Amino acid sequence: MIEGLVAGRLMGEASRRVDKAGRGYVVARVLARNRVDDEYIVNVIAFDDAPAAALLALADGDALSLAGGLTPKVWVDKQGVARPSLDMVATRVLSARDGG
Repeated sequence: MIEGLVAGRLMGEASRRVDKAGRGYVVARVLARNRVDDEYIVNVIAFDDAPAAALLALADGDALSLAGGLTPKVWVDKQGVARPSLDMVATRVLSARDGG
């Protein structure tokens, strides 16, 4: 796994889930862009309380930055075009809501 930083905008709402053992976690999707307007979908999961709560406090379209472990992936869209994506286990979440 690669440690990385990602900045982007929340796609939809983050949601709380529970695994088979009864442990809670939060999942979210973030749209990140690079300087040449390439878009990356980042599938985010947060197990720790602080990043999970920070994700749940955000609304669709809110800007945020994330730190954590990254795993590069590729998915194929409906037109058959391979597109890059990232899976991230978020350990830190920063947003404008943190500034108070």
